[in-house]
Amino acid sequence: MRGELEYKIPRKGLTVWRLYGLIYTFFLSVIAGTIIFLTYQFDWSAAIYFISASVVLIAAIALIWLFPKIRWDHWRYEVREQEIEIQSGLFVVKRTLIPMVRVQHVDTMQGPILKKYDLANIAISTAATTHVIPMLITEEADHLRERISELARVAEDDV
Repeated sequence: MRGELEYKIPRKGLTVWRLYGLIYTFFLSVIAGTIIFLTYQFDWSAAIYFISASVVLIAAIALIWLFPKIRWDHWRYEVREQEIEIQSGLFVVKRTLIPMVRVQHVDTMQGPILKKYDLANIAISTAATTHVIPMLITEEADHLRERISELARVAEDDV
């Protein structure tokens, strides 16, 4: 296997992934709170209190601290003249190689949270699927989108 890929997700991406984890934990807390309320109302087993609180606590640690850090450490990408290589995965690290001749179009996507942190995702579409490079600084994402588009046109002309 080739060495480590050159580009990494910016540090702001870690912050946004942690914010997403906080939002998921909030919704999980609402569900756990509802379960605890129902347990109190219907006089169910007290073990349900502890199980609900434990699930929220474990999820908070995993979603806010552990998973974003691991994801940020492993996400890498590199754009070459003939191909795009993406490395992703939390526990199983996956490396994807996308030939430039297969690229159909490239999009940038930016939701409200990404916009607040001046980040964007790049979606690279092929005939089979769409590959995403997440959490890039908006200016870099626009530049990379243009570069991939140019390289894909050159690769298409060569075929």
